Amino acid sequence: MLGNFQQSQLRIAVPGDHDLIRDSLLNSNNLKKWLIPQTLSSDVPDTLTTGSNFTSNLGLVTVKHHVEIANDNCLRMILQQGIDGYHEWLWGDGWVQSRLEGISLLPLNLGQTFSLLKLRLFLMSQTEDKESSESETV
Repeated sequence: MLGNFQQSQLRIAVPGDHDLIRDSLLNSNNLKKWLIPQTLSSDVPDTLTTGSNFTSNLGLVTVKHHVEIANDNCLRMILQQGIDGYHEWLWGDGWVQSRLEGISLLPLNLGQTFSLLKLRLFLMSQTEDKESSESETV
């Protein structure tokens, strides 16, 4: 693999509870909404589970993903092709942590930061939608 070894770990505060964050990371329909401009292959399962495989594309760069761990508070994927390494997500009420390590020509820290900001915006919209629907029922 060509590229530089890179590693980055970021943790941010986000709106939403543990369940909302989990569903945003493990539900592929939600992933497709906030990962734009990155696209997921059509064979991505509805819910990411241990052993799932799929690919993502960012322009001409393709990354193969193998889900090594998918549980209630952790998603860890082994990455191949455009990035050779792994991406791990951990979360709880009001926070998300992303750890990315691999060899790539891509600027991984920049992409990771952009993804976390997109996730935060998505969670903000989900939280606002939930609050507005709850206030309408009152």
